[in-house]
Amino acid sequence: MNLRNRQLVLFLVIVLVLAFSPGCQRAPESKLAGCLYLRLSTNPTTLDPALITDVMGGGIAAKIFNGLVRFNDNLDIVPDVAESWKISNDHRTYTFTLRNNVAFSNGRRVTAHDFQYSFERVLSPGTKAPITWVLDRIIGARDVLAARTPHASGIRVIDDRTLELTLEKPFGPFLSLLGMSAAYVVPREAVAQFGQDFGSHPVGSGPYVLSEWLHGQSLTLSSRDDYFEGRPRLQGIVYRVIPEDLTAVMEFETGGLDALQIPASEYRRYRTEPKWRGQVVGRPGLNCYYLGLNNRRAPFQDIRVRQAVNMAIDRRRLLETVFEKRGVLAAGPVPPPLWKFGMGPKDTDGYGYEPERAKRMIREAGMEGKRIKIYISADPEVLDILEVIQQYLSRAGLIAEIVQLDWSAYKEALNKGEADAFWLSWWADYPDPENFFYPMFHSSNAGPAGNRTWYNDPAFDRLIEQAQSTADERTRFSLYRRANGHIVKNAPWVFMWHRSDFYVIQQRVRDFRIYPIYSVDKGMDVSLK
Repeated sequence: MNLRNRQLVLFLVIVLVLAFSPGCQRAPESKLAGCLYLRLSTNPTTLDPALITDVMGGGIAAKIFNGLVRFNDNLDIVPDVAESWKISNDHRTYTFTLRNNVAFSNGRRVTAHDFQYSFERVLSPGTKAPITWVLDRIIGARDVLAARTPHASGIRVIDDRTLELTLEKPFGPFLSLLGMSAAYVVPREAVAQFGQDFGSHPVGSGPYVLSEWLHGQSLTLSSRDDYFEGRPRLQGIVYRVIPEDLTAVMEFETGGLDALQIPASEYRRYRTEPKWRGQVVGRPGLNCYYLGLNNRRAPFQDIRVRQAVNMAIDRRRLLETVFEKRGVLAAGPVPPPLWKFGMGPKDTDGYGYEPERAKRMIREAGMEGKRIKIYISADPEVLDILEVIQQYLSRAGLIAEIVQLDWSAYKEALNKGEADAFWLSWWADYPDPENFFYPMFHSSNAGPAGNRTWYNDPAFDRLIEQAQSTADERTRFSLYRRANGHIVKNAPWVFMWHRSDFYVIQQRVRDFRIYPIYSVDKGMDVSLK
């Protein structure tokens, strides 16, 4: 659908909705005073930080809860409930000193005992927490996970303001793990009061409290007067559950939403329409989009074919045309903002577009005319991209069939290694390159654990294991750089791009920012006219 036709459809939808659906009329004056209105595409499953697995839930929880540490806008680790910490000489013991002015929304002061309870609750089998790996490096954590004991010996309360965590062995990114939602602190009495419903009645120490949740419709947060860093500039945040993109666009343009993450189908219009183009903000995300190549299946067992496919696809042209420049070119799996000390690759360090060389390499590998199946999910935008890639591969000598599946069948096929190649993306759980290297490429994670290309490189494994046990950041990033070189050379992926997020905002919104990772956003910066 071209731009003019899309605008006409949107106009007709707005007219029809306003004419026949009074309940959807959201004039700005009907909003709660001082509240920012945002969209959720689905209803959150839970707001219990021990059970959250999605970015959407994590972004809301970040405003209700706190951890020992958090990330700032530069992705540095900074104090949160812990005002300071010390690390032992052997890099295994972390001693945190807590602030004395942090209180839960029920009025009780947060102590080291609350963190001990919260961490052991995540590890307890009865909680059924899905991401216990955030804490399982602590001594005794595996005993709690196995129900051999309720307490981890590596979690020690020295006094109300002092918490000591001891790891089985050094792990360089450990502080980054403590910035994740699974490491947020919760009050024992509130969990006891609400039981399994705690996720619908969360009590935390963050700048907002949950004041109303109409499941499937809306979720409202109200700001706290007694937050230890001061009251937020907003009175509250209202999240409206709007599954359909077209409906969300209509709601934004009729004033029912204050900010909207721009759907792909509307990106060009918002960037070009005089009314909105000055209200669009964007930022590169911590992600990597890629074409995975199954290293266990022909023809991608052969490194020459994997390298050739990287050279056969004009990634830059795809990014600038089909993907409308909504990202930055990748030169490996790790997004540029995660590299430090100038050690990251430049985009010219990756594969260039060399179609003749690619064709020659495929022919020399004896794979000219080889048929392959590329699996994708049921996403129209992905299909558009893959149809272009299909043409590039055909010119290089590979005959590609696109197999489109619904998400559950797609994920199952990838976990079983059925695809010759597949389109997927990876988003950071925590802002450290290790989170891209270890889950995606370490041989121990082959298959469902994340390494769905079944990449196996002992030299790479050793580099990542060494980096994990290295506390010195500069040394660790030097190891990451070497690991990146292995990945690019061996080409288990076609490294496509790091997608940027774009929002369009209303005139009344001030200081709206897109954060590099969801947990940075505490809802403290944005304000309204």
